[in-house]
Amino acid sequence: MKKLLLTSLLASAILVVSAQNLDKIKDNLKAKKLPEAKTQIDQFLANEKNAKNAEGWYTKAKIYGEIAQDASLAASTPDARWTSFEALKQYVTLDDKMLSLQIDNYKPIMDVYQGYFKAGADDYNASRFEPAFGNFKNCLAVSEYMYSKKWSNVALDTTVILYSGISAEKSNKRDEAAFFYGKLADAKVSGEGMVEIYKWLVDHYYNQKKDVASAEKYLALGKEVYPKDTFWAAYELDMARDNGNKPELFKKYESVLASDPTNYSVRYNYAVELYQEGYKADIAARPANSAELIAKADENLKKVIEAKPDYAAAYLVLGQIQYNQGVDLNNQNKLIKPAGGKKLTPEELKKKEEYRTQIATKFDAAVPYFEKVDQLLGSQGKLKMEEKGYLKDAYDLLITIYDNKGNKDKLKVYEEKFNNVDKVH
Repeated sequence: MKKLLLTSLLASAILVVSAQNLDKIKDNLKAKKLPEAKTQIDQFLANEKNAKNAEGWYTKAKIYGEIAQDASLAASTPDARWTSFEALKQYVTLDDKMLSLQIDNYKPIMDVYQGYFKAGADDYNASRFEPAFGNFKNCLAVSEYMYSKKWSNVALDTTVILYSGISAEKSNKRDEAAFFYGKLADAKVSGEGMVEIYKWLVDHYYNQKKDVASAEKYLALGKEVYPKDTFWAAYELDMARDNGNKPELFKKYESVLASDPTNYSVRYNYAVELYQEGYKADIAARPANSAELIAKADENLKKVIEAKPDYAAAYLVLGQIQYNQGVDLNNQNKLIKPAGGKKLTPEELKKKEEYRTQIATKFDAAVPYFEKVDQLLGSQGKLKMEEKGYLKDAYDLLITIYDNKGNKDKLKVYEEKFNNVDKVH
């Protein structure tokens, strides 16, 4: 009994000493003697007997929180704010009632959160993006912890997440940026400018990471949140084109146009790709369904100019379709040659005459389209580089047609226009 009593008395004495030591540390904290308080609290908690003293950990959190906010002291203790946060978490595990924190109205944890946010904002505004990223990332960790403890009703701290991502991106930490942007996209955030996050993620995963599944995921999310943005359709087509499967690409074009039939730029591109697939200068290299593809290209180009009558590029391709059909006929005509140096037979002469008529008909059909390009672009002043290209192509083909026809007056007109494109436009 005496031994047991002695042990109890010793334990009580230790508790009293510990309490007295902690009171002195608190006094130093109150008096803003932070270096002394820091040294004392670290020594206090280093003692195994005090390792589970909840009030000690809470005091440490307050001391380090004060140091983090003191510019002269924070420089020598750069991790003071995170140390304060870790001490608070330890305090919470030891005291589930958290009376001290409630009495202080959760000020220590709010100081950590607001301190990280302000430091991140200051770094960001000064273009110090790497430290800004570290501060915003830590701020988010604090925010998520507060939400997990039901001290906050903010499940998704969108501003902090956004600036974590932007700061990471500007620090060339693309994978980290993707992680934070992904948090926003997964939550289907919307609002002014947020569409760029989805686009960035699509491009990052498709072009940088070669992760098609993730790219398709964020493309689908972006399309869901911003259905009117034309980026999604264009990117879907790029992805289908990269696969190299033309039938699948054309199916994707049909799908896109079915949902947006007035999208004349997509329809124009569809027509051009149909024509490029269907027409090859070497007839032997053309696919079996060449005529069908070319007819479909022609049909879609006419829909383009019906929707947008000033679409010069569409008129050019329509003219090229007619012109190249004339070239095909001309090549067939050249194949009719007399055998062994003999004269052409009456049937061969008749066939050649038929070809010449058909060639003239095709060239005549091409002329109005090329003239429309001249009308739309030739009457303007300064043109874009691609527009000058359209105009030169139209003039070049008109020159060939009128040379073939023997019309020297028209030939001269378009030669002069062709030679003056760069000067005039």
